[in-house]
Amino acid sequence: MSEIRDINFWQSGAMKIQWVKNNMSLLRSIEEEFLRDKPFAGLKVALSVHLEAKTAYLCKVLAAGGAKMYVTGSNPLSTQDDVAAALVHDGLEVYAWYNATDEEYHRHISRVIEAGPNIIIDDGGDLVNLIHSEYPELIPNVIGGCEETTTGILRLIAMNKQGSLKFPMVLVNDAKCKHFFDNRYGTGQSVWDGINRTTNLIVAGKNVVVAGYGWCGKGVAMRAKGLGASVIITEIDPVKALEAVMDGFKVMKMEEAAKLGDFFVTVTGCKDAITENSFMNMKDGAILCNAGHFDCEVDVAGLKKIATDTKKARNNIDGYKLSNGNWVYVLGEGRLVNLACGDGHPAEIMDMSFAIQALSAAYLVKNKGKLQDMIINVPDEVDREVAERKLKFWELEIDKLTDEQEKYLNSWQID
Repeated sequence: MSEIRDINFWQSGAMKIQWVKNNMSLLRSIEEEFLRDKPFAGLKVALSVHLEAKTAYLCKVLAAGGAKMYVTGSNPLSTQDDVAAALVHDGLEVYAWYNATDEEYHRHISRVIEAGPNIIIDDGGDLVNLIHSEYPELIPNVIGGCEETTTGILRLIAMNKQGSLKFPMVLVNDAKCKHFFDNRYGTGQSVWDGINRTTNLIVAGKNVVVAGYGWCGKGVAMRAKGLGASVIITEIDPVKALEAVMDGFKVMKMEEAAKLGDFFVTVTGCKDAITENSFMNMKDGAILCNAGHFDCEVDVAGLKKIATDTKKARNNIDGYKLSNGNWVYVLGEGRLVNLACGDGHPAEIMDMSFAIQALSAAYLVKNKGKLQDMIINVPDEVDREVAERKLKFWELEIDKLTDEQEKYLNSWQID
């Protein structure tokens, strides 16, 4: 029995889902194949991904393949209640609502696991962590799973090193068609969509501090530069720091960057990227947000402890007054700004990411019992297929190697 806010919201959600479907050509083609082949017939799929329209369409594509879907969100502030209602209206089981408490969020992901899934599709590792820690008796049902994001992959790698991971997980985030496009172009655009619609402030002429220069950080920095900002990067990796310098950005420690920044965006996948020492160095009016995963990159809990006053400055903007009299502002409670304050990545970007999810899930079923490793990279043929299909839908053609070129590239002898 689903747990959502109100089934009467379904028509609004259905319109959102239809809009993204119109712009997700890859998933439409996969849906047609799944309807024909039914790769998930008789199987249960548990999914915990940010529950908005693009995710909902992925759920419907998997259901078209015969899956019995059990759906929840991966962040309390990213669930859209009308989208959840639309899925329930279409016969899927959904346990999620916007602004869930910690207790409600845990109950919702528990209900999804209690269904006894055969495939797990995760974003951040909450489902995988829960089934291992609280429902180990259900692990034998699981064929395998797919992980959507960097934070979840880090958790999986840690589990695997300890020998704790008990079923195969495909590292969807590490696929080229995922991290090149989703993390760089998707995050780059959607983060600034969320910031701009929430603050209604200009970015041009401001100092933007980006914590972390991985693929997401590169996208956020690139778009900030395009909007006219001066960009500062903070990093712990010397190679990435050098790359940022050569890409034209300033690099410094966070405590120094804190004195200069007008906007701060964390994209590290780690905790405590911005803490008390940095808060106390910030300008009056500094704006902080997170585009990593969990709400611990900006230490909001620590900020609350040192604040002498708080206020709601605007929808999705909380103000904290410091002992020096300065106010700093946090967007979306420090949760993912592109989803807590926006609609997430563009549909065309998630088309590639979710195509990889769908094909990877089918790969797990096809190879049931044959996979020895617990950590599995997306097969190259899946990555190439997604890229080739996307080019085809964009009506673009590329060159192919001739037989002579193939021979040349694969031979050490020179004719």
